[in-house]
Amino acid sequence: MKKPTLVIMAAGMGSRYGGLKQIDPVDAQGHIIMDFSIYDAMRAGFGKVVFIIKEENEAEFRAVIGSRIEAQTEVAYAYQRLTDLPAGFAVPPGRVKPFGTGQAVLCAADRIDGPFAVINADDYYGPDAYRAMYEYLTTHTDDEKYRYAMVGYILENTLTENGHVARGICVTDENGMLTDLQERTHISRRNGETAYTEDEGKSWTAIPAESIVSMNMWGFGTSMLAELREGFPVFLQENLARDPLKCEYFLPFAVNSLIRRGKATVQVLKTKDRWYGVTYKEDKPAIVRAVQEWKAQGLYPHLR
Repeated sequence: MKKPTLVIMAAGMGSRYGGLKQIDPVDAQGHIIMDFSIYDAMRAGFGKVVFIIKEENEAEFRAVIGSRIEAQTEVAYAYQRLTDLPAGFAVPPGRVKPFGTGQAVLCAADRIDGPFAVINADDYYGPDAYRAMYEYLTTHTDDEKYRYAMVGYILENTLTENGHVARGICVTDENGMLTDLQERTHISRRNGETAYTEDEGKSWTAIPAESIVSMNMWGFGTSMLAELREGFPVFLQENLARDPLKCEYFLPFAVNSLIRRGKATVQVLKTKDRWYGVTYKEDKPAIVRAVQEWKAQGLYPHLR
């Protein structure tokens, strides 16, 4: 089987963080979070990296990381453009925001020719996640259903002390297959427990800290590209008129739809690794400290 490709979604600007956080260094040597993700992926066996970026950021992106990675493995670039829409659709007047992670992956479709994993550029997933995903993608293929996977994290291992977060709470069956992904957009630690609100803090519902959540690390076959291409115009038809400036075609929504229609299974690959991300500026010191610890432990011997 062809070596899996790592697809990195790096086109988004961090609205809560400010600036192009995907290329913000996290150590004295100038490495960014993506360096560690790519290192872990290559060590696990992935054979190619596809960066999804904004076209206007390409020169800066290549200077910070692209040229360095090109010396290590096969690299391709794809651009997420606001105007990349199916025939018959146009960008609504006043819209500046791209159409979400589903559109992002579609923008990279012609750069993907085999099994692939999708990650966020500004998230650290840990070595175990890439080993598990590589193992799955190289031992499973579509049969009567699409056979996909996602890495699931313990909720407590993904929270920040600096604000609220959005997480997809995983519901699984007895075989560890995803049956539903419940999006909670405002989760935080509160009075010694983890809870979410859906009414701007008027009421709170507790969530077990050991709940398994999605951090947007998915594994697919190329069948997912065809499904996204088919589903995108349907999504636009249903949502553009209702929310022309902000509606987004999210990857998890597309996956959920396939599960509910019985077209796909999604194996949840649980990991006890801690996830790190920089949702807020105040999150950066934690990842900087973690990088120092990883290096001291010898986990990244070639990232000096």
